[in-house]
Amino acid sequence: MLLDELKGRGREDIPDSAYSPQAMVLTGMRRGYFLRANIWPAEQDHAYRASGPAAFAYDVPHDHNFSFLTLGYFGPGYRSDYWEYDYETVAGYPGEKAGLRFVESSALDPGKIMLYRAHRDVHSQAPPQSLSVSLNVMATDPAQGWFDQYRFDPASDTIVGAISPNSTEAFLRIAVALGGEQALDLAERFGRSHPSDRLRLACFEARAALVEASAADAVWREAELSGSRLLEAEAPRRRQALER
Repeated sequence: MLLDELKGRGREDIPDSAYSPQAMVLTGMRRGYFLRANIWPAEQDHAYRASGPAAFAYDVPHDHNFSFLTLGYFGPGYRSDYWEYDYETVAGYPGEKAGLRFVESSALDPGKIMLYRAHRDVHSQAPPQSLSVSLNVMATDPAQGWFDQYRFDPASDTIVGAISPNSTEAFLRIAVALGGEQALDLAERFGRSHPSDRLRLACFEARAALVEASAADAVWREAELSGSRLLEAEAPRRRQALER
């Protein structure tokens, strides 16, 4: 399957992937699951030296907005530090206390199987001692794109920011920036009541970007009183930035 993927065969049944460069989707969707392979270069490998650790999400503590099983398939396996946290207790703004609880440090040895739980498990991966491959059984949910995935700073036990961009946010920002009453009306309505706090924040950001500082301050005052914990925390920061 790895060779077929590299040759470009059998792609008709494979969904588009938004994963990092070392990830390869191996199968189509089957009852809400699909199979993925991840190639993990070591520090001495050319891919690592050419692209750097960030390209492979090394040393980036993060959670996931989907659950998956992972198997150490080839090589000694990447090494990870693991934490847990309670997703429902955080609003998701930068600098917020995350309540991380350290679990362990371990490697994904050959044959080892681990379950990564959505919105619960946090891990920071380090390069393996030599080139390694893991196989993932990925669970999908149509709603997962509306739930945030975060990057963390374990040293300060805080959230660094969201790392799960939503295409709806991008389209909304573009529509509002182009001008037009329908787009602005949609941003106002979504900003007041959309179930996704992240999209509500994007709505206020898009509206504030259209107007002068005094009017933008009024937009952020509205956001601050919107009933969202995320907006309640973010709006004062944005208002302070307008005064600089």
